[in-house]
Amino acid sequence: MARVTSKNDSPLVPLPTNSFVPERDVKERPILETRHLGIDFGGLKAVEDFNITIGRTEITGLIGPNGAGKTTIFNLLTKVYEPTRGTILFDGYDTHNMDTVALNKLGVARTFQNIRLFNKLSVEDNVKLGLHNSIKYNTAEGIFRLPSFWKEEKKSHEKAMELLKIFNMEGMADWQAGSLPYGAQRRLEIIRALATNPKLLLLDEPAAGMNPSETAELMENIVHIRDTFQIAILLIEHDMNLVMGICEGIAVLNFGKIIAKGTPDQIQSDPVVIEAYLGKKHGGEA
Repeated sequence: MARVTSKNDSPLVPLPTNSFVPERDVKERPILETRHLGIDFGGLKAVEDFNITIGRTEITGLIGPNGAGKTTIFNLLTKVYEPTRGTILFDGYDTHNMDTVALNKLGVARTFQNIRLFNKLSVEDNVKLGLHNSIKYNTAEGIFRLPSFWKEEKKSHEKAMELLKIFNMEGMADWQAGSLPYGAQRRLEIIRALATNPKLLLLDEPAAGMNPSETAELMENIVHIRDTFQIAILLIEHDMNLVMGICEGIAVLNFGKIIAKGTPDQIQSDPVVIEAYLGKKHGGEA
């Protein structure tokens, strides 16, 4: 699959912290920095010395074999788990004392490996739930249906429809979310995350269950989202065509540690990465 390009494509350049971001982001503060991040479960070091820097409009891939710790990283970044050690800086803020809700309000949104929609609600209402950060009426105004309530409801409807158009789903606004095909449910979860107005969007296996045509469309839409909203995107994905096709920087995780970081070309030719995925060769046999 060919690489999806955009007007924002630029080479990675080094920072003084021995990390890399796209050239277009080099004068801006990174949206995310982790320093020696780690977490233990009992005596097991599930993640150890995880260091990553993401530019403000960068699309980054986090890849690795099953069980490498990728979703654990997402849970750390979104404060589902509290790190055992290390620091997470989001937009320059230390997230140590923040919970998931506070971090979402600051600008971090995610999707999940297992889809988490409100299946009995409509597609539009699922998106509106993501707009909670921008709702401006109070409880009393909502209960008594005051003019301020209807004004905000109108704005929420318009915003929800605008977001649904990204994936050409505006015609499904009244459908029950649970009745959508699997691929459409995946897309709806991304739209709901975008509704929270994030600066960093975390996508956990967004192409899971999609056919090649849907995956190709998803690639184009992820780049479109980055270009339109000027946000950073960090994704976990096993579909290497997608990862190599849209990611500018890639980090490879194995047994809770980063074993390689670089551009798609660098990662594809890295012998350590090849060994982690394909197994070490012995006597000419894989």
